[in-house]
Amino acid sequence: MQFWGTRGSLAKPGRNTVRYGGNTSCVQLTSPGGSLVVMDCGTGAHDLGQTLLAQAEGPLRGSILISHTHWDHIQGFPFFAPLFVPGGQWDIYGPAGLGQSLRETLAGQMQYSYFPLTLDEMGASIRFHDLVEGTLEIDDMRITTRYLNHSVLTLAYRFDMAGIRVVYACDHEPYSREPAAPDKLSERDRQHSEFFADADLVIHDAQYTDAEYLSKKGWGHSPVEYVSAIARAAGVRQLALAHHDPLRTDDALDQVVAAVYADLAERKSPMHAFAAADGQIVELRAPDQPQQTRESIVTATPAAAPVIRESTVVMGISDTKLAVTLAEATRAEGVRMSHASDGSSLLQMVESEVPSLVLMEDRLSGLDGLGICKSVRGAGGAESKNVPIVIVADRERADEGKAAGVTGWLVKPFTTQYARAHIQSWIMRTACRWARAAMPPDEVTRLATLRGLGLLDTSPEERFDRITRVAAALADVPIAYISLMDENRQWFKSCRGFAASETSRDAAFCAHVILKREPLIIPDTHQDVRFTDNPLVTGAPGIRFYAGFPVFHKNASCIGTLCLVDTRPRQFPEAMIKMFADLASLVQQEVNFGNGK
Repeated sequence: MQFWGTRGSLAKPGRNTVRYGGNTSCVQLTSPGGSLVVMDCGTGAHDLGQTLLAQAEGPLRGSILISHTHWDHIQGFPFFAPLFVPGGQWDIYGPAGLGQSLRETLAGQMQYSYFPLTLDEMGASIRFHDLVEGTLEIDDMRITTRYLNHSVLTLAYRFDMAGIRVVYACDHEPYSREPAAPDKLSERDRQHSEFFADADLVIHDAQYTDAEYLSKKGWGHSPVEYVSAIARAAGVRQLALAHHDPLRTDDALDQVVAAVYADLAERKSPMHAFAAADGQIVELRAPDQPQQTRESIVTATPAAAPVIRESTVVMGISDTKLAVTLAEATRAEGVRMSHASDGSSLLQMVESEVPSLVLMEDRLSGLDGLGICKSVRGAGGAESKNVPIVIVADRERADEGKAAGVTGWLVKPFTTQYARAHIQSWIMRTACRWARAAMPPDEVTRLATLRGLGLLDTSPEERFDRITRVAAALADVPIAYISLMDENRQWFKSCRGFAASETSRDAAFCAHVILKREPLIIPDTHQDVRFTDNPLVTGAPGIRFYAGFPVFHKNASCIGTLCLVDTRPRQFPEAMIKMFADLASLVQQEVNFGNGK
């Protein structure tokens, strides 16, 4: 592992930052199996990119994990040279938002007004992945993500690989901080600490000291004393203090580290702490004894973000000023909002709308918010019982809230920006029944084969249209199409009954056919958790029945599908299914021999 940028907020090269460096956040991790991961892409990414190219013997393959899209964490992205090398393969991961995707955000800083090249002019093959809390696997690494307490959606990343655990957490602010009692952690800070349990190395935002933090609350960063306390509580072996304040000189950082060392010595803590420096290398080896890790609250959920269905927030807020602030935060994300000024109206709205989130005052028109929460949990169906309920209050009552079924707390005072980020995270945590298909192992060859056919974006052809006509008539379905699966979209070579010429690959049912290389029959999408909340089910064309059959190139690459779709549930006998498969074979014949290729 090597640090390439350890400064926070603003790059600060100069004579006073020579030893610790002035570049903003960027860390390189190489897994035991040799896989390359870059954590954040601040200005340090420029030096990293140049070094990688100097050492490379050919195009590079790697992954970039973005914690969030504040500029000090993405400014180096357009200057990361390996992204411009043809033949390179890069996967970019980052937190999903309710509005722009990660790709759109990164492309935004490369617009004509700011940068001479666009994202599409990079030479490498780049795939973008929007994440929520959960787990994913990259080669020999199991990565767990968790939201941090920051003013925009921000993810921490925990890497488990060959007995080694590393955590990267920038930027984060304490949920509750009492400098007079540094070891007394609130419930949410304790949960944050548990995310680090038994880590061999934690890299954590430690921009301030306790004294500085008094005037910096709400800025989204941690005091070093707090970071030391949560790391000790988690049994961390090494703690790298990072995201150094741009005003912190080398000598001042030495003083911060010395204070941490003195505190650890006084507590007889075995934890090793240091201030991360640009260029510093840290080598980690698995401990002799197996790690005894605690169960995580996020390890069972896939981190790949669903496309969020149209979200609704119900607000039970009687305070006018508070209601305006929360309404601004909600509308900024394009989320629909309903407002209730009393407990009775709130209960009715929750039962009738089943919202994505409930925001409610601790005292709503004289009623106890916890009591209303208990009423919601005790009445109605399973969906209303599971809706996230967040209490807005002057202080957090963790134990009482847990007993009442409170999902979270929004403690006053807070800014509109802070509320906006947390509204997003609470909605994102809501279970969404929709699974994206993973990329097939032969994806590079498959895409090259598809594009070599020369069929993408061509005009309609009768040889394909007659097959979809017959398929629709035979099955008596309103929609039939021949789909070709490109890198980020499914494109319809022939389509009956659906006006679109393409959809995103993320939403495509056909992507599952491409992955499994076998027919996929879904009698009723409302009964299949992989597709219930898919936007092609909840929106146009309203898929209830789906039958997809793979179409193969003569080199065995699965390049597309023949699909039958209905807006009502359907069942077909096996003999009819075989006839549909025969039609897919005719598509395959046309693909391989009908156009002379």
